[in-house]
Amino acid sequence: MEYAAAKSTMCRQCGGAFSPTAPKPAEIRLGTPRAEQHPGPSLAEGGASLLRKFDGLWGKQRSSVVECFDCKAKQEVIASASSTTCPKCSAHLDLRDYKITTSFSRAIRTHGEIHVTSKGDLSSSSVICRSALIEGKLRGNLHCTGTVTIHHSGKIPGRLTAEHVLIERRSEVQFVRRMNVKSLKIRGHMTGEVMAETVVVIHRNASLDGDVTAKSISVEKGGMFSGQLVIGSSGLEQGELLPAQGAEQTPEERAAEKARAEGLLPGVVPPLPAT
Repeated sequence: MEYAAAKSTMCRQCGGAFSPTAPKPAEIRLGTPRAEQHPGPSLAEGGASLLRKFDGLWGKQRSSVVECFDCKAKQEVIASASSTTCPKCSAHLDLRDYKITTSFSRAIRTHGEIHVTSKGDLSSSSVICRSALIEGKLRGNLHCTGTVTIHHSGKIPGRLTAEHVLIERRSEVQFVRRMNVKSLKIRGHMTGEVMAETVVVIHRNASLDGDVTAKSISVEKGGMFSGQLVIGSSGLEQGELLPAQGAEQTPEERAAEKARAEGLLPGVVPPLPAT
């Protein structure tokens, strides 16, 4: 007999190592011969059902899909894995979570979570992660494929790019560089420039001071926004939004423009009306 959660064991007879599996109920004999003669449920049946429960509990392992940083190939891995290898380019993929409690300046590329505690100082030039919780100092560049939650008061000089960013309550954060996100939700107070692909939401008693470029913005009652706002596509340039300003057109230029509007080629005289 072996514990149901065991992943490997050693044979008591020959010393060989192997991976145990839950035995079939018919092979389990935990009760004494006298107990097997009772008409009620025996200890063997109770032990079998208990082992089946443990086997089902440990057999249902959560999994997630990760994407290679180099070739962008996707694969499914179990949640308990700490690393894996890309099946396409054989690159090493880190799946571990990092908890920063002191000064840290090394580069990180992981599909796990980055947690910068209140005493942590992350000054790495390049950090790539799945999700992040910022409670301390962030002086480096952070790219997150998921959600970044900020529960910090102070200045963030690093560059932040993420799918979603949440500024928690009682947070007063100032971004020195422009933030590039897909969506932004503010429950505290934020200062800085935002470039959002979709929406910026300012909740009640929250504030945003800075220039915003987004498809839409929502300011709840009690929220405050101060700065320049550009609603629409972030890829438009100023020349595409405003007509060109220059010298007035000459009569020849006006005639050519009128001909193009009427569908006539340059130099072609329009036909006279019939009399």
